[in-house]
Amino acid sequence: MSEQPINDGGSAFPLNDPLKSKGMTLRDYFAAAALQGMLANSKNYDSFDGYSDVAYEYADAMLERRKP
Repeated sequence: MSEQPINDGGSAFPLNDPLKSKGMTLRDYFAAAALQGMLANSKNYDSFDGYSDVAYEYADAMLERRKP
């Protein structure tokens, strides 16, 4: 069984210069925003992996919600 590629939402801050890095993805940007909110809210997760797993779950949900 092959895994489906993760929808990363493309570049969060795209540049028109093909020689430059594409920068962070929209998925990473959403996860960072979710992580910031979680840390500010002082929820307790078992580990740093727990924080990042939940942050990316939020990011994936936000990307899913953006679909037409």
